[in-house]
Amino acid sequence: MLIHIGFGNIVNSSKIIAIVSPDSAPVKRMVQGAREKGTAIDATQGRKTKSVLVMENSQVVLSALLPETIAGRVQGSAQMQEDSGVEGTDER
Repeated sequence: MLIHIGFGNIVNSSKIIAIVSPDSAPVKRMVQGAREKGTAIDATQGRKTKSVLVMENSQVVLSALLPETIAGRVQGSAQMQEDSGVEGTDER
C-alpha cells in the first residue's frame, strides 16, 4: 500500500522497517552515511527533516512530516486493507 509522506511524495508502506525522529546522534550518523553512499532520498522539499523512514533496501527517506503522522497513515492504510478484505502482497 502506498502512503503519502508529504509534498506529493509517496512510499510503499510494506517496505518500511522503521519511522524514527532525526534528532538522535545514531540516526544523524545513519542519514549522513546514506547521503555519502547515495542511498538517502530527501522528500522534505527544503523544509526541516522531522522523520526518517528506514526502508528494506537500506535506503533512508527524509520527510518533513512528524513520525506520528506517518505512522498514523501507515496504520490507517493497514486498517483500510483489513476492512476491504484485500490481501496484502509481500514481494520479498
